[in-house]
Amino acid sequence: MARNYNSRSEKDYGFLRALYYQLFVALVATPVFKLMYNLKVEGRENVPTGSKVIYAGNHVSYLDPPLVTYAVHKRIAYMAKKELFESKNQVLKFLVHSLGGFAVNREKPELATFKTVKAIFNTPWSLGIFPQGKIVKEPVIENITKGFVLFAKKFEADIVPVGICGFDGYAHRLFEKHLTAKIGKPISYKLDEDEIIREWARQICEFTGFENKVEKKEEALV
Repeated sequence: MARNYNSRSEKDYGFLRALYYQLFVALVATPVFKLMYNLKVEGRENVPTGSKVIYAGNHVSYLDPPLVTYAVHKRIAYMAKKELFESKNQVLKFLVHSLGGFAVNREKPELATFKTVKAIFNTPWSLGIFPQGKIVKEPVIENITKGFVLFAKKFEADIVPVGICGFDGYAHRLFEKHLTAKIGKPISYKLDEDEIIREWARQICEFTGFENKVEKKEEALV
């Protein structure tokens, strides 16, 4: 029987996984980002004190989940496309699952996904989502999925944008690349759905310099 990777409970985010997560960040992610990507972080003062938060970044590489985690200094359970849990890359598949990730059907989120998000918010963990739904290599923000807005409203969780800036390929040598993570001001879940998407896109584009096609599309409809 195929394993159901979109179903997680509160016990899946207990002490042992939290310890493993923190060790991974300290012993693997931090040295990689500091020594190979010269990672700088701006805006940590915008990180809320509570855990009932959705961290939403632009998606430029497989480094994005640990990068956002390193930037905000929080334990984050990431929502990932279900294809990653069926990947032939066993290392990637293992890391996504062992670090608390869970699968989502991007076309139609299932009831189990909502139950998993509820379980996460009943723990000290936060939720991580990449609203573009996939890695986008072009410097544009468009075709935003509304799932992160639905979860924000359902669970009354504000959204913190995280702009990943300067990615132009994976590093192969020490100090080869330069990345910056910019943490934006929280976006209230109380805003209208379209307004939340507009504000997320606006902040991300301001941080990254990407083209804001969300805004241009709306202007074209006026």
